[in-house]
Amino acid sequence: MRIKEGDEWKAAFSMPEGSFEPTVMFFGLTNSPAMFQAMMNDLLRDLVVEEKVAVFIDDVMVATETEERYDEIVEEVLRRLEENDLFVKLEKCVWKVREVGFLGVIIG
Repeated sequence: MRIKEGDEWKAAFSMPEGSFEPTVMFFGLTNSPAMFQAMMNDLLRDLVVEEKVAVFIDDVMVATETEERYDEIVEEVLRRLEENDLFVKLEKCVWKVREVGFLGVIIG
């Protein structure tokens, strides 16, 4: 998430190489996870309300009755992420499975 222009100094840190003011939040900041969760909720709100998607911070789960509908929703989620300069880490993704671990629970 981009830090509001003009507020970069609030997250500044010093190193032997000099001082740095980050332009994006990193999860070491106190409210970063909550802010990221709020952003994801806004980004996927309609899909969450319609119970097509579950989101917890950077974990997104899509559950559907049919494979065709699954493909449509995944494409929509990926499109929205791309439009907002967010990306998935493919080696952490699991696609088209009947059971998945989500927040420490096996869901099927």
